[in-house]
Amino acid sequence: MWFLGRNGIQPLLTKWLSSHHLHLRAEICSETLAEELEEFGAEDRIGIVSLMDHTPGQRQFTDLAKLSDYMRGKHGLSAAEFERHVAQLTALRARVGDAHERAAVAAARRYGAALASHDDSTTAQVAASHAHGAVMAEFPTTTEAAQACHAAGIAVIMGAPNLVRGGSHSGNVAARDLAEAGWLDIISSDYVPSALLAAAWQMGDILGDRARGIAAVTATPARASGLDDRGVLAPGLRADVIRVRPDARLPIVRAA
Repeated sequence: MWFLGRNGIQPLLTKWLSSHHLHLRAEICSETLAEELEEFGAEDRIGIVSLMDHTPGQRQFTDLAKLSDYMRGKHGLSAAEFERHVAQLTALRARVGDAHERAAVAAARRYGAALASHDDSTTAQVAASHAHGAVMAEFPTTTEAAQACHAAGIAVIMGAPNLVRGGSHSGNVAARDLAEAGWLDIISSDYVPSALLAAAWQMGDILGDRARGIAAVTATPARASGLDDRGVLAPGLRADVIRVRPDARLPIVRAA
């Protein structure tokens, strides 16, 4: 489970200077998820809870051969060690997965947070996300899943680096393909914040609608995550405004 814990985030909550909401990434295939979720409450400003499941053999890790290459290359595992790793996580998911999934969904409701799915790859997984009340889908891995999310009214999120580089670094569906099909709603920084503006600009070019491209990083994510005090330039709402100019097809910030 990947958290910004209380002790780590507390110094950043400086009055008047910053206003943080926490995004809890709830890893279903873990030992202590339910106990960790109990450490948080509505007072902790949880904005989003993501249901994540990195059990080998499904979602992002459907192809075990690719996962083996990744794990053995990054962590230096032998073939036998990788097989033990897969067996341990598969057994763990079978033992606690369903209970952890229910706990994460209940926690999101208790916090008043938006619920997001993660790495949906099949229509069955999308149907389960929809039944849980997910309003966002982080990085669906297939066109099938993205189309099902769109049909279910679940906002599809893809990473800005995927759109800017022209494809997924892990071989999943390209953000551009979803944008062209009309199934891409929100662009996430995905660890590269500087890519957000370029991706929004590029999406505007794909759609032939600059406003819709910019909305993918402003109005749409604000609406999906329940932040109704921002996202558009309107009287009474919060906003930071930047002035940009295209230079060699890329938007360059000129003023803020």
